[in-house]
Amino acid sequence: MPESALPLAGLKVLDISSFIAAPAAAVVLGDWGADVVKIEGPDGDPNRRIMTDSANYPKAAVNYPWEMDSRNKRSIVLDLKKPEARAALDRLLKWADVMIVNFPPLVREKLKLSYEDIKPVNPRLIYASLTGYGETGPDRDRPGFDATAYFARSGLLDAQRYEGGPPGVPGPAQGDRATAMALVSSILMALIHRMKTGEGSWVGTSLLGNGLWACGVIAQAALANAYLPHRPPPDRPRSALGNIYRTSDDRWLQLTIVAEDKMWPPLARALGHPELLTDPRFAETVERRKHSADLAAIMGKAFESNTYAYWLKALSAGGITFGVISRPQDVPHDEQAVACGAIVDTEIPDLPRTLSNPIRLGFAAQRIAHPAPGLGQHSDEILREVGLEAREIAALKSTGAVK
Repeated sequence: MPESALPLAGLKVLDISSFIAAPAAAVVLGDWGADVVKIEGPDGDPNRRIMTDSANYPKAAVNYPWEMDSRNKRSIVLDLKKPEARAALDRLLKWADVMIVNFPPLVREKLKLSYEDIKPVNPRLIYASLTGYGETGPDRDRPGFDATAYFARSGLLDAQRYEGGPPGVPGPAQGDRATAMALVSSILMALIHRMKTGEGSWVGTSLLGNGLWACGVIAQAALANAYLPHRPPPDRPRSALGNIYRTSDDRWLQLTIVAEDKMWPPLARALGHPELLTDPRFAETVERRKHSADLAAIMGKAFESNTYAYWLKALSAGGITFGVISRPQDVPHDEQAVACGAIVDTEIPDLPRTLSNPIRLGFAAQRIAHPAPGLGQHSDEILREVGLEAREIAALKSTGAVK
């Protein structure tokens, strides 16, 4: 499919954001055809260096975080602290359809990048903002990352820990990528609104709001004054049929059986323990849960007697709902992830495969990933496109406003 046929072809996006959630939203728009111009300060987006700066990022020969979060973008360097850069930015704002920003509200106000500052320049512009804790309220100006706002503040980390143990620390950017999809959704709604009215608008989302949405069952229960104690360990689960088990080859399986009375007989037979079906401790759901520690011990011993390959066949034959707990090293060999389009080929020489965004369209295939830009790689090209002449570009560079 030619890129001109992609659903967002012709859409012009300014990505004035850093790190992950907001730039990842811009990536998704670019995947579906938008022309994304990334505006960076003189030092560049810190995400260019996150792999080496963070102790929690796996190290590789290729800068995979930057490639993933900036593919198919063009880069221009504007020092927005310099007044000369503002005139160039205004030209870009008049050119653009969408502006994505994730500076905290106070910083936006200081740089005159609030929606109220931008709207007079281009009333049709869609202004999409990403914050840690929201645009209003006592914590609106607090800096937020996904670990602090999405996971910690929302209750997700506490909801997932075992009793007596500390909260787990999330992997890098897990909440950022989920939040990016909410920002994409808000932008698409604003585009529909503009089609109907001709008006631009402000739209946005927050890491906290998305974390609470992800923690919906537990958070909504709390709003109804319902709580559970911290999760008991796997050797005495709330339900042995909703528990994790280790196989003989050190793989972990997650059983998630909702209709317990229906699925208990095929599970007992798959485990090689049909006699459990006549054991009064396990006859009904209420009794099984009352004796969950006893049942978990029996099931744990059964699972440890065979390999994952054996249980994959045995449980699948019985229609048992389960999943293997994949390790990161399993991802490159996951045939299903390739088949469903979650892992795709690229045109990036050092990174031949990448993760695609999770949207699938029956009428279009997303743009193939091309290399992320160097810092300021397209500054001259972009400024020429919005009408600046060579002497004007040279003057901007002489002041340090453009690089």
